[in-house]
Amino acid sequence: MADLQLKTTGSSRTVADLPCPPGLPLLGNLFQMAPAKLHLTLERWAKQYGSPFRVQLGTIPITVWTQVDLFQTVMRERPHLYRRFSPIESAMTELGGNGLFSAEGAAWEPQRRLIMRALSFSNIKAFYPTLSAITERFLVRLQTAAKENRTLEMTDDLKRYTVDVTSTLAFGEDPHTLEQERGVIQEQLALILPALMRRVTALFPYWHYVTLPDDRRLARAMVEVHRYVQKMIERARERMRQSPDSPPHNLLEAMLAAHNEPDSTVTDELISANVLTLLVAGEDTTANAIAWALMYIAGDSSLQYRLFEQSCAALGESRICPDYDSLKHLDLCEAVCSEALRLRPVAAIQTFEPLTEVCLGGVALPAGTRMLFLTRPGMLDPQNFVHPEVFDPDRWKHPRDPSDGVHEQKAYLTFGAGPRVCPGRYLAGVEMRLVISMLMKHFRIELAIDPAEIEEISAFTMVPNKMPVRLHPLT
Repeated sequence: MADLQLKTTGSSRTVADLPCPPGLPLLGNLFQMAPAKLHLTLERWAKQYGSPFRVQLGTIPITVWTQVDLFQTVMRERPHLYRRFSPIESAMTELGGNGLFSAEGAAWEPQRRLIMRALSFSNIKAFYPTLSAITERFLVRLQTAAKENRTLEMTDDLKRYTVDVTSTLAFGEDPHTLEQERGVIQEQLALILPALMRRVTALFPYWHYVTLPDDRRLARAMVEVHRYVQKMIERARERMRQSPDSPPHNLLEAMLAAHNEPDSTVTDELISANVLTLLVAGEDTTANAIAWALMYIAGDSSLQYRLFEQSCAALGESRICPDYDSLKHLDLCEAVCSEALRLRPVAAIQTFEPLTEVCLGGVALPAGTRMLFLTRPGMLDPQNFVHPEVFDPDRWKHPRDPSDGVHEQKAYLTFGAGPRVCPGRYLAGVEMRLVISMLMKHFRIELAIDPAEIEEISAFTMVPNKMPVRLHPLT
């Protein structure tokens, strides 16, 4: 790798050589980097200063990158040469959630094997009847809202669905949040990622010295979340005691079984952290991806009709996609979500640090240099996607005709790349096809506000500030 050496060369630029937006003495760009709009601020500066450039969080330099090939290089070299921001690991450890997402080094690999197995093709296919039943319950909830002519905050409803799915698949328990209006675990989970965003971008860990109202709310929420997680673990242990000869039926039972093996490195804390990690990740990312897709669907009547036709053909007389194999006939449903994620990436910023001195893109980076990779610029580059500014789900059709123009799959960075590619991407694809086809067969979708009023918010993931939707029954 000519652009990646373990030692720097005399011709390399240093971090200090990179262009930097003007800031304040000592504080640097701190007050220009509001956490809620961080991705938009960095994308604007990337257009102005090119890539890489540098920002200053107080006296700490942070390098910002947009090049797809360098992102792929870094992802391939994880976890041996790069890691996530160390502040993420420390912040998640404080919250009791240092699981697969934030774990590094030797702690990462055994967790990865267990979770990849739980979210494999075969497990998801075997889980499909249960997944279909949860989707049926979601349809009932939506039909009730449509009958009552209620406007739905669609992101919240989608999170109920994804929490029910994730919890049932990974932990063997369905919390039935789709049937509840108040007191659901999402109310506490919703505070975690915004808090993580604030703490990772803070100049110093102020919450160790003074607790603001947001920190107090978070502390109360984490008490409830950990109580919820521990009760779930206790019930799983009891099920295993009652059936000692049965193999594990889900990820939680597999982790508990691994914990009981001689010389196991799977601790109670690690089990709890991964339960929390999957609850947060499984709830947030897929729900927001589908929500962004609905924004585009609602504004395009011809696309709605095409989705209706495909959904009716695949579902037949069934209210929900009838079986796993029929999902293959719902390509357009997933393509709409893929295209929405290209334009509105839920993972808009990826964070890294080199574990040793490296030279990347001609820049000498000491060990521990903070790096932010912006995923959207590469997906809006005409060298990677034809007419990148246009919402065009047909660019994802298979097989592609070369005459359709450039379509660089490696530039599609939604699920990451390399050894730490998102383990939940297969489940996300199934949920996208199931939910979009269910919605399109039964409803016409209308946004309750002007799309221009929907803002992008950095809450660790990139989410819509609101997504109010009205559903009009088709039958």
